Amino acid sequence: MRGLRVVVMLAWLAAWAGGALATTAAVPGSALLLEVQGVIGPASRDFILRGFDQARERGAAAIILKLDTPGGRDSSMRDIIQGILASPVPIIGYVAPEGARAASAGTYILYACHIAAMAPATNLGAATPVQLGGLPLPARPTDRDRAREPDTDKPVDKPADKSADKPADKPTPAGSDMERKLVNDARAYIRSLAQLRGRNVEWAEQAVTEAASLSAQDALQKGVIDLIAVNVSELLQQADGRSVEIAGAKRALSTRNLSVETLTPDWRNQLLAVVAHPMVAYVLLLIGVYGIFFELANPGTTLPGVLGGICLLLALFAFQVLPVNHAGLALLLLGLAFMIAEAFVPSFGALGLGGIAAFVAGSLLLWDETGPGYDIPIGLIVGFALASAVVLIGLATLFVRQRHRSAVSGVETLLGAVGTVMANDDRAWIRGESWRVRADRPLRQGDRVRVAGREGLLLFVQALDSDKGEPR
Repeated sequence: MRGLRVVVMLAWLAAWAGGALATTAAVPGSALLLEVQGVIGPASRDFILRGFDQARERGAAAIILKLDTPGGRDSSMRDIIQGILASPVPIIGYVAPEGARAASAGTYILYACHIAAMAPATNLGAATPVQLGGLPLPARPTDRDRAREPDTDKPVDKPADKSADKPADKPTPAGSDMERKLVNDARAYIRSLAQLRGRNVEWAEQAVTEAASLSAQDALQKGVIDLIAVNVSELLQQADGRSVEIAGAKRALSTRNLSVETLTPDWRNQLLAVVAHPMVAYVLLLIGVYGIFFELANPGTTLPGVLGGICLLLALFAFQVLPVNHAGLALLLLGLAFMIAEAFVPSFGALGLGGIAAFVAGSLLLWDETGPGYDIPIGLIVGFALASAVVLIGLATLFVRQRHRSAVSGVETLLGAVGTVMANDDRAWIRGESWRVRADRPLRQGDRVRVAGREGLLLFVQALDSDKGEPR
C-alpha cells in the first residue's frame, strides 16, 4: 500500500509539473523597447549593447530599437551594427515618433535590423561620411553632374563625346584618394547590409554617394523599409508572421500578443550621456584646469580646488570614450599651462600670448570627427581666449605697478629709517625694535643713526648730525 501511495504521489507531481510547464510555455513572451534619441555616440552604444544582453538573458521574443537620431560617430555605429548582426533575438528598427529621423549613422543601423519600420512623417538617409581626419569632406560631384557640365576646353568644330550620352554608371566620388577610399568603404558597408536584409541596394548607395533622403512612404515604395506603423502596437501586429534570418536560419516572428517592456538607461548611461557630449567635456576641462589654478593661486579656498578636481576627472573620463585628437588635446593643455604660468611667473606677455595661441589651435583640432555634436562653437573658443587675455593683461599690469611701488611691510621698510644708539655701541633702537648695527666710525649712546643697508639681521647705519639730521 505504501508503495502504491508513493507511485500515485509521484504520478500526481509529474502531472502537476507538466501542467505547470505547459502553462509557462503558453504564456506569451515580451518585447524589449530601447529608445535612442540624439547623436549616436559612446553613451548610446553602451545603452544599446547592454539592452541586447538583457534581452538575451531575459529570453525576450523581440527587441524594438526606436530611433530618432541625426547620426553620430562611425565607430559607435559599427559596434551597434555588430551587436545587431550577432543578436539571437530579432531586432525591429523603428524610426519614431512622427517627425523623427534616422539620418547618417541611423540609416546604417536601420538597414542592419531584421525588420525596418518607420512612423508616418519620418525620414532617413543622408548617409555620406562627413569627416576625414577631423575636417569636413568637400562636396563630391557625381559622374552625372560632370556629364551635365559643358566642356569648355573642347573645340567648337569637334563633335561632342558620344560617351557623354551613355547612361552614367554608379556615382564616383571626386577628391583625393583618401576621400574616395572613405566614401567607397561606406558605400560597400551599406551595400553589404542591404544585400544581407534584401533591401534596396541602389538607393543605399545613393544615400552614401549623393546624400539622398527618403520619406517613410517613399522608403516603403522603394523597398528600403518593410512597413509603416503609427505606434508600437501596430508595429507588432504588422511584424507578426514575417520571416527573418537569424544565425543562418529562417525564423517566423510571433509578435501579435507580445507585451512591451521599456528599458530605461541606468545612472551610468545617463552620466555618460551627459559628460560624453563633446561640448560638455570641453567645458568641464576648462572648469577643471582653472579651478585648480585658482586653488594654487589662493591656497586654502578649497572650493575651487574641489570643483576643479571633480570637473577635470569627469573631463578625462569623457575624453577616454570620445574621438580625441591627441595633438589637439596636447596643444590645449599646453596653452592652459602657459596661461597659468604667466600668472605665477610674469613674462610680460610671452607666455600668455603663446598660451592663447596654443589654446585656440588645440580647441580647433580637439576632435578627430566632425558632424552632428562634434563641433565646438568658434564663439566659445574666441570668447574664452579673449577672457583669458584680459585676465592675463590685468595680472601683468598689477605686477608692473607692484614693482614700482615702495615697500610698506617687511624688513625692506627699514631702509632709510632713523634710530637711536643704545648703551651698547653696536645696537640701536629702530622703529621700536633692537637691532645690531655697524657704522664706519665709533658710535656713542644717544647718537642718531640712519639705516643705509642690511645683511641678514645686521643693519649698516650712518651717524646723523644731531642738529641738521644729516650724515656726519
